[in-house]
Amino acid sequence: MYDIIEKKKKGEELTAEEINFFIMGFCNQKIPEYQVSALLMAIYFKGMNHAEIAELTIAMANSGDKVDLSEIKGIKVDKHSTGGVGDKTTLIVAPLVAAAGVSVAKMSGRSLGHSGGTIDKLESIEGFETVLSREKFIESVNRINIAITGQTGNLVPADKKLYALRDVTATVDSIPLIASSIMSKKIAGGADAIVLDVKTGSGAFMKDVEKAEELAQVMVKIGNKLGRRTIAVVTNMDQPLGYAIGNTLEVIEAIETLKGNGPKDLEEVCLVLGANMLKLSGQDEEINSLKNKLKELLTNGKAFEKFREMVLNQQGNVELIDNPEKFKQTSLKIPVKAEKEGYITSIKTESVGIASMLLGAGRENKEDNIEFDVGIIIEKKIGDKVSKGDVLAWMYANYEHKAQAAEKLIQDAYTIGKGQPAQSQLIISIVEAKNS
Repeated sequence: MYDIIEKKKKGEELTAEEINFFIMGFCNQKIPEYQVSALLMAIYFKGMNHAEIAELTIAMANSGDKVDLSEIKGIKVDKHSTGGVGDKTTLIVAPLVAAAGVSVAKMSGRSLGHSGGTIDKLESIEGFETVLSREKFIESVNRINIAITGQTGNLVPADKKLYALRDVTATVDSIPLIASSIMSKKIAGGADAIVLDVKTGSGAFMKDVEKAEELAQVMVKIGNKLGRRTIAVVTNMDQPLGYAIGNTLEVIEAIETLKGNGPKDLEEVCLVLGANMLKLSGQDEEINSLKNKLKELLTNGKAFEKFREMVLNQQGNVELIDNPEKFKQTSLKIPVKAEKEGYITSIKTESVGIASMLLGAGRENKEDNIEFDVGIIIEKKIGDKVSKGDVLAWMYANYEHKAQAAEKLIQDAYTIGKGQPAQSQLIISIVEAKNS
């Protein structure tokens, strides 16, 4: 291990054998954390080339269980988001693409920090099963084209161990380490093709557009190198996506979007992601034509019906889906008001996400419990004109002290200026493999 650290410290390329030695030794507790920490820092400063990142991805994917989806008919397309605020796209895109006839066998995670988790959102639907046996998972996708389940306990254990170390050694924001972390889970998850939603902006992990595009390109190259058709869509997270933040609130907004009545920004991101999923499944049409096909499924009710079918199949209470007003309501609904007149020029989106977490909608630590009914509904977004006293956002809370802590964060997140800002681009770029 000393020789491997020394080699990377000099910026030299590590072999597949050396990378496997380090990953397996770390997982088997034969290599101490202090040596792994030293290697992570060397990788942070010296980087890795595409061959090294691919080998690291394979070694991590091979560190635990792998999901075999070969019994599912057709091409299985997965979608992954790097995380944002109000990002409920999986709840919409998965049934939308399934309604278009493509198999969506999706493993999703829980919330941590300021970004929400799909599994928590689904668990806000009373009775919804998020732990499916392999048999039920495969049978469901073959029968209705869709199933969403939580990640298995032993899927890519190397990633869990490495992330815990990266978190305390200031090496989280290393593109080779981020790319191998995300792609190892996708490779182990068994999908044939992958669409990546790489968020950038104030509410995203990658704040800088150039860095987000670099990460997208690295992941697309790795995916294609490892035999998975991969496309990345770089999307704007300079403000929350849609208006709802929080588990039940986001499910309700997803239902409205599936009925064709959702926020335009949320619908557009979902249509672009979905169209690229159809493209990777082999539907050989222009992206705009595929988007129109999906838009029709929102309009004619088939996307909503597919979501309802999935909820019913996974034991969820469909009465809530049919009548969202029956979801449990919070005891408090508190406005956050503008303190002056002007235009919303920017929103510190990560702060809004943290405010939602403080209300109880997310977790600071993995062990924390969450309150499904709490969250935030945004009333004003970038470019909107406000007068003093106008409501910027509504806080849905169960405890006064939590609302007080969140209110200050939301208030400070909004910048109100004199001139109306230009609207920023929602879909920043689409990154495909050069040879595809």
